[in-house]
Amino acid sequence: MKRMLLTVAVSGLVCQVAWAQDALVTVKMMTPETALKAARAALESCRKTGYQVGVAVVDRAGIVQVVLRDRFGGAHTVEAATGKAWTAASFRMTSTALAAETQAGRPSSGIRHLPRVAAFGGGIPIEAGGAVVGAIGVSGAPGGDADDACARAGIQAIQADIEF
Repeated sequence: MKRMLLTVAVSGLVCQVAWAQDALVTVKMMTPETALKAARAALESCRKTGYQVGVAVVDRAGIVQVVLRDRFGGAHTVEAATGKAWTAASFRMTSTALAAETQAGRPSSGIRHLPRVAAFGGGIPIEAGGAVVGAIGVSGAPGGDADDACARAGIQAIQADIEF
């Protein structure tokens, strides 16, 4: 009887340990230094092509880590870049792709009406090891394609740092 009780107690302990392991998730996050490096590279890329922009980098949950605005970037660029980065992180897709998927008449068109959604080019998720670790948003270049190019330059600047 004692042996049976001991077996049941040990089995219960093993089940609790297994359940506890399944209840927690480990995630990778960018450091503020990495986010700043990406933002600086994106800003510099736009600056080289003559664009004064705002850049925002958010973590995987969409929380702002870094915001930069070039000296002549429009006042709107900070909010727009932050919205684009939040959108890319939240939906795990580029804001350009989200814009296409949420056009009027599409099944997901209502998403555009959610607060903070920026369904236009310039927001790109930052991925490492197959997971989204954050996103970058750029605003102020002439058009979403130019904003996207600067955002990609920011990601390229940190790609070697975040691969694992």
